[in-house]
Amino acid sequence: MKRIRRPGAARLTAVAALAAALPLGMASGCSGKASGGSGGTGPDGVRTGPGVSDGTIRVGVETDLTGVYAPLGKSLTQAQQLYFEQLNAQGGVCGRKVELVVRDHGYDVQKAVAAYSEMQSSVIGIAQFVGSPMVTALKGRITSDKMFVIPNAWSTTLLGSRYIQVTGTTYDIDMINALDFLTREKGLAKGDKVGHVYFEGDYGESALAGAKYAAGELGLTLVEQKIKATDNDMSAQAAALKSAGVKAILMSAGPRQSASLAGLARAKGMTAPIVASNSGFSPQLLQTAAAPALLKDFYLASAGAPVSSGLAPIEKLADDYGKKYPGQPRDSAVVNGYTGAVIFADALKKACAAKDLTREGLITAHRSTTAHDGGYGTPMDFSKVDEPGTRRTYILRTDAKALGGLVVEREPAESEAARTYKVPAGA
Repeated sequence: MKRIRRPGAARLTAVAALAAALPLGMASGCSGKASGGSGGTGPDGVRTGPGVSDGTIRVGVETDLTGVYAPLGKSLTQAQQLYFEQLNAQGGVCGRKVELVVRDHGYDVQKAVAAYSEMQSSVIGIAQFVGSPMVTALKGRITSDKMFVIPNAWSTTLLGSRYIQVTGTTYDIDMINALDFLTREKGLAKGDKVGHVYFEGDYGESALAGAKYAAGELGLTLVEQKIKATDNDMSAQAAALKSAGVKAILMSAGPRQSASLAGLARAKGMTAPIVASNSGFSPQLLQTAAAPALLKDFYLASAGAPVSSGLAPIEKLADDYGKKYPGQPRDSAVVNGYTGAVIFADALKKACAAKDLTREGLITAHRSTTAHDGGYGTPMDFSKVDEPGTRRTYILRTDAKALGGLVVEREPAESEAARTYKVPAGA
Protein backbone atom coordinates (compact mmCIF):
# COMPACT_ATOMS: atom_id res chain seq x y z
CA MET A 1 0.00 0.00 0.00
CA LYS A 2 3.00 2.33 -0.35
CA ARG A 3 4.08 4.77 -3.00
CA ILE A 4 7.43 2.99 -3.25
CA ARG A 5 8.04 1.05 -6.44
CA ARG A 6 8.75 -2.61 -5.92
CA PRO A 7 10.33 -4.42 -8.84
CA GLY A 8 9.85 -8.16 -9.02
CA ALA A 9 13.24 -8.95 -7.53
CA ALA A 10 12.56 -6.73 -4.55
CA ARG A 11 9.24 -8.40 -3.98
CA LEU A 12 10.82 -11.83 -4.03
CA THR A 13 13.46 -10.65 -1.61
CA ALA A 14 10.83 -9.34 0.80
CA VAL A 15 8.90 -12.60 0.69
CA ALA A 16 12.05 -14.67 1.10
CA ALA A 17 13.12 -12.57 4.06
CA LEU A 18 9.78 -12.99 5.77
CA ALA A 19 9.69 -16.72 5.03
CA ALA A 20 13.16 -17.09 6.49
CA ALA A 21 12.04 -15.31 9.63
CA LEU A 22 9.17 -17.70 10.20
CA PRO A 23 9.82 -21.00 11.97
CA LEU A 24 9.56 -24.18 9.92
CA GLY A 25 5.94 -24.86 9.15
CA MET A 26 4.76 -21.28 9.70
CA ALA A 27 5.75 -20.09 6.23
CA SER A 28 5.25 -23.30 4.31
CA GLY A 29 2.37 -24.83 6.20
CA CYS A 30 4.18 -28.21 6.26
CA SER A 31 4.04 -29.56 9.76
CA GLY A 32 3.69 -33.30 9.79
CA LYS A 33 1.52 -34.43 12.69
CA ALA A 34 0.19 -30.94 13.27
CA SER A 35 -1.93 -31.08 10.13
CA GLY A 36 -4.22 -33.69 11.66
CA GLY A 37 -7.24 -32.97 13.77
CA SER A 38 -10.03 -34.35 11.64
CA GLY A 39 -12.28 -34.58 14.69
CA GLY A 40 -12.81 -36.46 17.90
CA THR A 41 -11.79 -35.99 21.51
CA GLY A 42 -8.22 -35.68 22.73
CA PRO A 43 -6.75 -37.43 25.76
CA ASP A 44 -7.39 -34.23 27.72
CA GLY A 45 -11.12 -34.47 27.05
CA VAL A 46 -11.09 -31.55 24.58
CA ARG A 47 -13.14 -31.95 21.41
CA THR A 48 -11.06 -31.23 18.32
CA GLY A 49 -11.66 -30.48 14.66
CA PRO A 50 -9.74 -29.28 11.60
CA GLY A 51 -6.35 -27.80 12.40
CA VAL A 52 -6.15 -29.22 15.91
CA SER A 53 -4.06 -32.21 16.98
CA ASP A 54 -3.00 -33.38 20.44
CA GLY A 55 0.03 -31.07 20.34
CA THR A 56 -0.69 -28.32 17.82
CA ILE A 57 -3.30 -25.76 16.79
CA ARG A 58 -2.82 -24.53 13.21
CA VAL A 59 -4.01 -21.01 12.43
CA GLY A 60 -4.14 -19.60 8.90
CA VAL A 61 -2.93 -16.26 7.57
CA GLU A 62 -3.94 -14.92 4.13
CA THR A 63 -1.88 -11.80 3.58
CA ASP A 64 -0.31 -9.59 0.94
CA LEU A 65 3.49 -9.75 0.79
CA THR A 66 3.96 -8.88 -2.90
CA GLY A 67 1.01 -6.69 -3.93
CA VAL A 68 -0.25 -3.17 -3.33
CA TYR A 69 -0.45 -3.69 0.45
CA ALA A 70 2.82 -5.62 0.86
CA PRO A 71 4.33 -3.44 3.62
CA LEU A 72 1.07 -3.69 5.56
CA GLY A 73 1.05 -7.48 5.15
CA LYS A 74 4.63 -7.76 6.33
CA SER A 75 4.00 -5.73 9.49
CA LEU A 76 0.77 -7.60 10.23
CA THR A 77 2.36 -11.01 9.80
CA GLN A 78 5.53 -10.31 11.73
CA ALA A 79 3.46 -8.90 14.60
CA GLN A 80 1.34 -12.04 14.67
CA GLN A 81 4.44 -14.21 14.51
CA LEU A 82 5.79 -12.30 17.53
CA TYR A 83 2.57 -12.77 19.50
CA PHE A 84 2.28 -16.51 18.90
CA GLU A 85 5.96 -17.04 19.69
CA GLN A 86 5.37 -15.28 23.01
CA LEU A 87 2.21 -17.31 23.60
CA ASN A 88 3.97 -20.58 22.82
CA ALA A 89 6.80 -19.68 25.19
CA GLN A 90 4.15 -19.46 27.91
CA GLY A 91 2.81 -22.93 27.09
CA GLY A 92 0.55 -22.19 24.14
CA VAL A 93 -3.19 -22.82 24.35
CA CYS A 94 -4.79 -25.88 25.88
CA GLY A 95 -1.37 -27.55 26.18
CA ARG A 96 -0.83 -27.12 22.43
CA LYS A 97 1.58 -24.96 20.46
CA VAL A 98 0.02 -22.57 17.96
CA GLU A 99 1.43 -22.74 14.42
CA LEU A 100 0.86 -20.08 11.78
CA VAL A 101 0.26 -21.20 8.20
CA VAL A 102 1.12 -18.16 6.05
CA ARG A 103 -0.03 -17.69 2.46
CA ASP A 104 0.69 -14.67 0.24
CA HIS A 105 -2.14 -13.81 -2.17
CA GLY A 106 -0.48 -10.64 -3.53
CA TYR A 107 -3.83 -8.84 -3.26
CA ASP A 108 -5.27 -11.05 -5.99
CA VAL A 109 -8.72 -12.58 -5.51
CA GLN A 110 -7.97 -15.76 -7.48
CA LYS A 111 -4.79 -16.41 -5.51
CA ALA A 112 -6.66 -15.79 -2.28
CA VAL A 113 -9.34 -18.31 -3.25
CA ALA A 114 -6.68 -20.89 -4.16
CA ALA A 115 -4.84 -20.35 -0.87
CA TYR A 116 -8.08 -20.72 1.05
CA SER A 117 -8.83 -24.00 -0.70
CA GLU A 118 -5.38 -25.25 0.23
CA MET A 119 -5.79 -24.40 3.92
CA GLN A 120 -9.49 -25.16 4.18
CA SER A 121 -9.26 -28.54 5.89
CA SER A 122 -6.06 -28.03 7.88
CA VAL A 123 -6.53 -24.86 9.97
CA ILE A 124 -9.02 -24.04 12.71
CA GLY A 125 -9.46 -20.48 11.51
CA ILE A 126 -7.75 -17.48 9.90
CA ALA A 127 -6.35 -14.80 12.20
CA GLN A 128 -5.43 -12.38 9.40
CA PHE A 129 -7.08 -12.00 6.00
CA VAL A 130 -6.03 -8.91 4.06
CA GLY A 131 -8.46 -7.41 1.56
CA SER A 132 -12.22 -6.80 1.43
CA PRO A 133 -12.54 -8.18 -2.14
CA MET A 134 -10.80 -11.41 -1.13
CA VAL A 135 -12.89 -12.06 1.98
CA THR A 136 -16.11 -11.02 0.24
CA ALA A 137 -15.42 -13.49 -2.59
CA LEU A 138 -15.07 -16.28 -0.02
CA LYS A 139 -17.83 -15.21 2.37
CA GLY A 140 -20.17 -18.07 1.44
CA ARG A 141 -17.47 -20.72 1.79
CA ILE A 142 -16.21 -19.24 5.05
CA THR A 143 -19.71 -19.44 6.47
CA SER A 144 -20.39 -22.98 5.25
CA ASP A 145 -16.97 -24.12 6.55
CA LYS A 146 -17.62 -22.42 9.92
CA MET A 147 -14.19 -20.85 9.54
CA PHE A 148 -13.52 -18.09 12.08
CA VAL A 149 -11.91 -15.26 10.09
CA ILE A 150 -10.57 -11.89 11.23
CA PRO A 151 -10.30 -9.74 8.10
CA ASN A 152 -7.82 -6.89 7.89
CA ALA A 153 -10.48 -5.04 5.97
CA TRP A 154 -13.47 -3.02 7.12
CA SER A 155 -16.09 -3.09 4.39
CA THR A 156 -19.76 -3.48 5.33
CA THR A 157 -19.97 -6.40 2.87
CA LEU A 158 -18.07 -8.45 5.47
CA LEU A 159 -20.77 -8.06 8.10
CA GLY A 160 -23.63 -10.50 8.51
CA SER A 161 -21.71 -13.76 8.86
CA ARG A 162 -21.34 -15.31 12.28
CA TYR A 163 -17.86 -16.47 11.30
CA ILE A 164 -16.36 -13.20 10.02
CA GLN A 165 -15.41 -10.69 12.69
CA VAL A 166 -14.87 -7.11 11.57
CA THR A 167 -12.77 -5.64 14.37
CA GLY A 168 -12.97 -1.93 15.08
CA THR A 169 -15.16 0.22 12.83
CA THR A 170 -16.25 -0.14 9.22
CA TYR A 171 -15.11 2.33 6.55
CA ASP A 172 -18.50 4.08 6.46
CA ILE A 173 -18.47 4.72 10.21
CA ASP A 174 -14.97 6.18 9.95
CA MET A 175 -16.05 8.61 7.23
CA ILE A 176 -19.08 9.69 9.25
CA ASN A 177 -16.89 10.40 12.26
CA ALA A 178 -14.31 12.09 10.02
CA LEU A 179 -16.90 14.58 8.74
CA ASP A 180 -17.98 15.21 12.33
CA PHE A 181 -14.34 16.04 13.16
CA LEU A 182 -14.05 18.34 10.14
CA THR A 183 -17.19 20.28 11.07
CA ARG A 184 -16.40 20.53 14.78
CA GLU A 185 -12.69 21.25 14.59
CA LYS A 186 -11.65 22.26 11.06
CA GLY A 187 -14.24 24.85 10.11
CA LEU A 188 -16.34 22.83 7.66
CA ALA A 189 -19.85 24.33 7.56
CA LYS A 190 -23.30 23.66 6.16
CA GLY A 191 -23.36 24.30 2.43
CA ASP A 192 -19.66 23.55 1.92
CA LYS A 193 -18.39 21.09 -0.67
CA VAL A 194 -16.33 18.05 0.36
CA GLY A 195 -14.35 15.96 -2.08
CA HIS A 196 -14.20 12.18 -1.74
CA VAL A 197 -11.65 10.20 -3.73
CA TYR A 198 -12.37 6.48 -3.36
CA PHE A 199 -11.48 3.09 -4.81
CA GLU A 200 -14.11 1.33 -6.85
CA GLY A 201 -15.29 -1.87 -5.12
CA ASP A 202 -16.15 -2.88 -1.57
CA TYR A 203 -13.69 -0.65 0.26
CA GLY A 204 -14.41 2.61 -1.50
CA GLU A 205 -18.14 2.07 -1.90
CA SER A 206 -18.50 1.30 1.81
CA ALA A 207 -16.63 4.50 2.73
CA LEU A 208 -18.71 6.48 0.23
CA ALA A 209 -21.96 5.26 1.79
CA GLY A 210 -20.92 6.72 5.14
CA ALA A 211 -19.74 9.98 3.59
CA LYS A 212 -23.07 10.39 1.74
CA TYR A 213 -25.04 9.78 4.91
CA ALA A 214 -23.02 12.24 6.98
CA ALA A 215 -23.05 14.84 4.21
CA GLY A 216 -26.83 14.66 4.14
CA GLU A 217 -27.07 14.97 7.92
CA LEU A 218 -24.65 17.92 8.02
CA GLY A 219 -25.90 19.78 4.95
CA LEU A 220 -22.72 19.26 2.94
CA THR A 221 -22.31 18.64 -0.80
CA LEU A 222 -20.17 15.64 -1.72
CA VAL A 223 -17.97 15.81 -4.83
CA GLU A 224 -17.22 12.20 -5.78
CA GLN A 225 -14.09 11.00 -7.55
CA LYS A 226 -14.05 7.24 -8.17
CA ILE A 227 -10.69 5.67 -9.06
CA LYS A 228 -9.24 2.23 -9.70
CA ALA A 229 -6.64 0.57 -7.50
CA THR A 230 -4.24 0.87 -10.45
CA ASP A 231 -4.69 4.65 -10.71
CA ASN A 232 -1.63 6.15 -9.06
CA ASP A 233 -1.58 9.66 -10.59
CA MET A 234 -4.23 11.87 -8.98
CA SER A 235 -3.73 14.86 -11.30
CA ALA A 236 -7.24 14.72 -12.73
CA GLN A 237 -8.81 14.27 -9.31
CA ALA A 238 -6.84 17.15 -7.75
CA ALA A 239 -7.80 19.42 -10.64
CA ALA A 240 -11.48 18.47 -10.37
CA LEU A 241 -11.58 19.09 -6.61
CA LYS A 242 -9.83 22.44 -6.95
CA SER A 243 -12.27 23.47 -9.68
CA ALA A 244 -15.21 22.45 -7.47
CA GLY A 245 -13.87 24.56 -4.60
CA VAL A 246 -13.98 21.83 -1.97
CA LYS A 247 -13.27 22.84 1.64
CA ALA A 248 -12.11 19.38 2.74
CA ILE A 249 -11.14 16.06 1.15
CA LEU A 250 -11.88 12.48 2.14
CA MET A 251 -9.52 9.82 0.77
CA SER A 252 -10.53 6.15 0.70
CA ALA A 253 -7.74 4.56 -1.31
CA GLY A 254 -4.17 3.41 -0.76
CA PRO A 255 -1.12 5.33 0.52
CA ARG A 256 0.29 5.94 -2.94
CA GLN A 257 -2.95 7.60 -4.02
CA SER A 258 -3.01 9.67 -0.81
CA ALA A 259 0.57 10.78 -1.43
CA SER A 260 -0.16 11.75 -5.03
CA LEU A 261 -3.34 13.65 -4.17
CA ALA A 262 -1.82 15.48 -1.21
CA GLY A 263 1.24 16.49 -3.22
CA LEU A 264 -0.76 17.73 -6.19
CA ALA A 265 -3.37 19.49 -4.07
CA ARG A 266 -0.78 21.38 -2.04
CA ALA A 267 1.16 22.24 -5.20
CA LYS A 268 -2.05 23.80 -6.58
CA GLY A 269 -2.36 25.94 -3.46
CA MET A 270 -5.19 23.92 -1.92
CA THR A 271 -5.14 24.09 1.87
CA ALA A 272 -8.19 21.90 2.48
CA PRO A 273 -7.67 19.32 5.25
CA ILE A 274 -7.43 15.74 4.02
CA VAL A 275 -8.77 12.78 6.04
CA ALA A 276 -7.91 9.31 4.77
CA SER A 277 -9.47 5.97 5.61
CA ASN A 278 -7.35 3.73 7.83
CA SER A 279 -5.48 2.05 4.97
CA GLY A 280 -4.70 5.32 3.21
CA PHE A 281 -1.34 6.08 4.81
CA SER A 282 2.06 4.52 5.32
CA PRO A 283 4.76 6.03 7.56
CA GLN A 284 7.37 5.08 4.95
CA LEU A 285 5.91 7.90 2.83
CA LEU A 286 7.36 10.40 5.29
CA GLN A 287 10.80 9.38 4.00
CA THR A 288 9.88 10.34 0.43
CA ALA A 289 9.33 13.54 -1.55
CA ALA A 290 5.65 13.34 -0.58
CA ALA A 291 6.43 14.07 3.08
CA PRO A 292 5.95 17.87 3.10
CA ALA A 293 2.46 17.56 1.63
CA LEU A 294 1.49 14.70 3.93
CA LEU A 295 2.53 16.74 6.96
CA LYS A 296 0.14 19.59 6.11
CA ASP A 297 -3.31 19.02 7.60
CA PHE A 298 -3.36 15.31 6.71
CA TYR A 299 -5.29 12.96 9.02
CA LEU A 300 -6.28 9.32 9.29
CA ALA A 301 -9.61 7.96 10.56
CA SER A 302 -9.11 4.65 12.36
CA ALA A 303 -10.57 2.59 15.18
CA GLY A 304 -7.07 1.53 16.22
CA ALA A 305 -4.72 3.42 18.49
CA PRO A 306 -1.41 4.35 16.84
CA VAL A 307 1.86 2.83 17.95
CA SER A 308 2.75 6.25 19.44
CA SER A 309 -0.39 6.36 21.61
CA GLY A 310 1.39 5.95 24.94
CA LEU A 311 -0.85 3.06 26.02
CA ALA A 312 1.27 0.73 28.15
CA PRO A 313 0.52 -2.52 26.24
CA ILE A 314 1.30 -0.78 22.94
CA GLU A 315 4.54 0.67 24.30
CA LYS A 316 5.60 -2.84 25.35
CA LEU A 317 4.61 -4.21 21.94
CA ALA A 318 6.65 -1.52 20.17
CA ASP A 319 9.67 -2.38 22.32
CA ASP A 320 9.30 -6.13 21.80
CA TYR A 321 8.78 -5.72 18.07
CA GLY A 322 11.81 -3.45 17.77
CA LYS A 323 13.98 -6.06 19.46
CA LYS A 324 12.59 -8.90 17.37
CA TYR A 325 12.75 -7.02 14.06
CA PRO A 326 15.42 -4.31 14.39
CA GLY A 327 15.24 -1.70 11.69
CA GLN A 328 11.72 -2.68 10.62
CA PRO A 329 8.97 -0.01 10.61
CA ARG A 330 6.93 0.04 13.81
CA ASP A 331 3.70 1.29 12.33
CA SER A 332 0.03 1.01 13.21
CA ALA A 333 -0.19 -2.24 11.23
CA VAL A 334 2.02 -3.81 13.91
CA VAL A 335 -0.61 -2.93 16.51
CA ASN A 336 -3.41 -4.14 14.25
CA GLY A 337 -1.74 -7.47 13.55
CA TYR A 338 -0.80 -8.11 17.16
CA THR A 339 -4.24 -7.25 18.56
CA GLY A 340 -5.87 -9.45 15.91
CA ALA A 341 -3.74 -12.32 17.17
CA VAL A 342 -4.73 -11.49 20.76
CA ILE A 343 -8.43 -11.58 19.83
CA PHE A 344 -8.03 -14.91 18.04
CA ALA A 345 -6.04 -16.45 20.90
CA ASP A 346 -8.54 -15.22 23.50
CA ALA A 347 -11.24 -17.11 21.61
CA LEU A 348 -9.01 -20.20 21.55
CA LYS A 349 -8.54 -19.94 25.33
CA LYS A 350 -12.29 -19.63 25.91
CA ALA A 351 -12.93 -22.60 23.64
CA CYS A 352 -10.34 -24.61 25.53
CA ALA A 353 -12.03 -23.79 28.83
CA ALA A 354 -15.25 -25.13 27.32
CA LYS A 355 -13.32 -28.21 26.12
CA ASP A 356 -14.39 -27.56 22.55
CA LEU A 357 -11.65 -26.75 20.02
CA THR A 358 -13.88 -27.45 17.04
CA ARG A 359 -14.60 -24.59 14.66
CA GLU A 360 -18.09 -24.19 16.06
CA GLY A 361 -16.69 -24.24 19.59
CA LEU A 362 -14.21 -21.53 18.65
CA ILE A 363 -16.76 -19.16 17.12
CA THR A 364 -19.20 -19.73 19.99
CA ALA A 365 -16.46 -18.75 22.43
CA HIS A 366 -15.57 -15.67 20.40
CA ARG A 367 -19.14 -14.42 19.94
CA SER A 368 -19.73 -14.65 23.71
CA THR A 369 -17.42 -11.65 24.20
CA THR A 370 -19.29 -8.38 24.68
CA ALA A 371 -16.51 -6.08 25.94
CA HIS A 372 -13.09 -7.14 24.68
CA ASP A 373 -10.40 -4.80 25.97
CA GLY A 374 -6.75 -5.77 26.19
CA GLY A 375 -5.66 -2.21 26.88
CA TYR A 376 -4.85 -1.57 23.21
CA GLY A 377 -7.48 1.11 22.63
CA THR A 378 -11.24 1.03 22.13
CA PRO A 379 -13.18 -1.85 23.76
CA MET A 380 -15.16 -3.96 21.29
CA ASP A 381 -18.37 -6.00 21.34
CA PHE A 382 -18.10 -9.22 19.32
CA SER A 383 -21.58 -10.54 20.04
CA LYS A 384 -23.39 -8.73 17.19
CA VAL A 385 -23.06 -10.35 13.78
CA ASP A 386 -24.46 -7.37 11.86
CA GLU A 387 -22.33 -4.74 13.61
CA PRO A 388 -18.65 -3.79 13.62
CA GLY A 389 -16.83 -4.15 16.94
CA THR A 390 -17.25 -0.43 17.74
CA ARG A 391 -18.47 2.85 16.27
CA ARG A 392 -15.77 4.97 17.88
CA THR A 393 -13.06 6.41 15.62
CA TYR A 394 -9.67 7.93 16.39
CA ILE A 395 -8.57 10.90 14.31
CA LEU A 396 -4.81 10.60 13.84
CA ARG A 397 -2.45 13.28 12.53
CA THR A 398 0.79 12.78 10.64
CA ASP A 399 3.94 13.64 12.59
CA ALA A 400 7.42 12.95 11.21
CA LYS A 401 8.89 12.75 14.72
CA ALA A 402 6.39 10.23 16.06
CA LEU A 403 6.96 6.49 16.08
CA GLY A 404 4.84 5.16 13.24
CA GLY A 405 4.39 8.63 11.78
CA LEU A 406 1.03 9.28 13.49
CA VAL A 407 -0.18 10.86 16.72
CA VAL A 408 -3.66 11.11 18.24
CA GLU A 409 -5.40 14.32 17.15
CA ARG A 410 -8.76 13.34 18.65
CA GLU A 411 -9.45 10.48 21.04
CA PRO A 412 -11.89 7.80 19.82
CA ALA A 413 -15.40 9.21 19.58
CA GLU A 414 -18.79 8.18 18.24
CA SER A 415 -20.59 11.09 16.61
CA GLU A 416 -24.35 11.48 16.80
CA ALA A 417 -24.56 10.69 13.08
CA ALA A 418 -22.52 7.50 13.56
CA ARG A 419 -24.72 6.46 16.48
CA THR A 420 -27.97 6.78 14.54
CA TYR A 421 -26.62 5.42 11.23
CA LYS A 422 -27.89 1.97 10.21
CA VAL A 423 -24.90 0.00 8.99
CA PRO A 424 -25.85 -1.86 5.78
CA ALA A 425 -24.56 -5.25 6.90
CA GLY A 426 -23.64 -7.45 3.95
CA ALA A 427 -24.14 -4.64 1.43
